[in-house]
Amino acid sequence: MSHYPPSILKLIKNIAKLPGIGEKTAERLALHILRSPRTEVQKLSDSIMAAKENMRLCKTCFGLSDQDVCQICSNPARDDALLCVVEQPADMVAMEKSGAFNGRYHILSGVLSPMNGIGPDDIRLGELVAKIERGRIKEVVLATSTTVEGEATAAYIKERLEKYALKVTRIASGVPVGGDLKYVDQVTLKKAMEKRHDI
Repeated sequence: MSHYPPSILKLIKNIAKLPGIGEKTAERLALHILRSPRTEVQKLSDSIMAAKENMRLCKTCFGLSDQDVCQICSNPARDDALLCVVEQPADMVAMEKSGAFNGRYHILSGVLSPMNGIGPDDIRLGELVAKIERGRIKEVVLATSTTVEGEATAAYIKERLEKYALKVTRIASGVPVGGDLKYVDQVTLKKAMEKRHDI
């Protein structure tokens, strides 16, 4: 790649720092940016800076927002009795895209991981308990990942919430729609068998 001038090499190198972007993709993106009209490049640059400068965490759910309270939390049509607990803002977005949930959210900003020094005080468990203590929530849906850390976090939260008069549920896990059993891993198959239901 040394045949590119230093300014292009610098652009490629910076694009390649983005997650999931390898050197070849970074090169293609850099060349695309160079071929684009100046106005389009300026729009891209402005949108990156605007997002960086305006983005903050919602004071209520801790999701990404450009206001103090995000659009989901400020929506009066949402069900205040239902609270879905997720790990990261991207998990909330995925849940919203599914259209399957119309309650409120709580984003932990991580999971318990003693091996990495992440304990209960390092994620937003205190804030979760404070929400529960306000008394409006009737069901907490634990939607953490099915990794060891995600399962441990869900189990810990369930234990912490046992003293409150509310229902604590866990999202189901199992074989994906359209999935072929021979390609599904053993842990997923085990979960699917454990979560079987009447038809």
